[in-house]
Amino acid sequence: MNRLFNRLSNRLFATAAAAVLVVVATSVAAQGYPSKPVRIIVPFPAGGTTDIIARLVAVDLQKTWGQPVIVENRAGAGGSIGTEVAAKSANDGYTLLMGTVGTLAINLPLYAQNNNKLPYHPLNDFVPITNVAAVPNVMVVPASLPVNDVKQFIALAKSRPGGLNMASSGNGTSIHLTGELFKSLTGTFMVHLPYRGSAPALQDLLAGSTQVMFDNLTSSLPHIRAGKLKALAVTSLVRSPALPNVPTMEEAAGLKGFDATAWFGLLAPAGTSREIVNKIHDDVAKSMENPEIRDRFAGQGALPVGDTPEQFTTYIRNEIEKWTRVVKFSGAKID
Repeated sequence: MNRLFNRLSNRLFATAAAAVLVVVATSVAAQGYPSKPVRIIVPFPAGGTTDIIARLVAVDLQKTWGQPVIVENRAGAGGSIGTEVAAKSANDGYTLLMGTVGTLAINLPLYAQNNNKLPYHPLNDFVPITNVAAVPNVMVVPASLPVNDVKQFIALAKSRPGGLNMASSGNGTSIHLTGELFKSLTGTFMVHLPYRGSAPALQDLLAGSTQVMFDNLTSSLPHIRAGKLKALAVTSLVRSPALPNVPTMEEAAGLKGFDATAWFGLLAPAGTSREIVNKIHDDVAKSMENPEIRDRFAGQGALPVGDTPEQFTTYIRNEIEKWTRVVKFSGAKID
């Protein structure tokens, strides 16, 4: 009996000791983090809003950490390709994802509705760190298009059903689904043309090859200020400080409760230690309090957030529920 007791005791001690060693090793790793370059995967091309937000964050984290913070653009499939790459990366804190409302909240119900399997799960395959920024979308048209407000655009679209092209940054993005929601609520039909990000979509919009885009405000703002694009409405419930004279969709067309705000947050692959997640969160949140960083975000039409991992997790879960209803209501399809 004593011999059996001793064996069990030894096993329990060994198991407990191993667990302690893991905790200690994790804590030590977190204390020394980062000790080498960190990459932030942006699942869209350079030049779009996600890329701009990621680079603003990367510059400040690089100063804080004393290590290179590299933004890596992995575009395609409405952000799914880059997001899957991040999900399958090592969970050591050296690969992060700049996720979006499209990749984390819209793609899941959108793919399910089209009987396709999303190659990652927004919550099961990631540890949310913090929601970095929120940006309203804006309905923009080329300066040459003969409309000056949303009602005029609706009238033009109804007079030419299928004759106007609607650009987006890819299937399943907030830009795509905002446009689908607009179409369903106004009884209009524009042909959806998905691109591999906002930047190439904007190029064709500026050239007049497409006639409308519900773009993230950040990437369209320079072209609006330059007079190359006309901003007809923002898609948030309130006006944007960056475009105070541009009405909301409710003000412009009576579309009550129309709200399609884009957001951009940092996540790590599932299994990343809580100590590392907390350190990244704390350093990013500190950046969000920097007046210089806040001014840079404001200049892009973005509102810094910097919430906790728990708050961001709850927010993503609520956004999935919200956009699931919108996907079903709008009948959005993957082209």
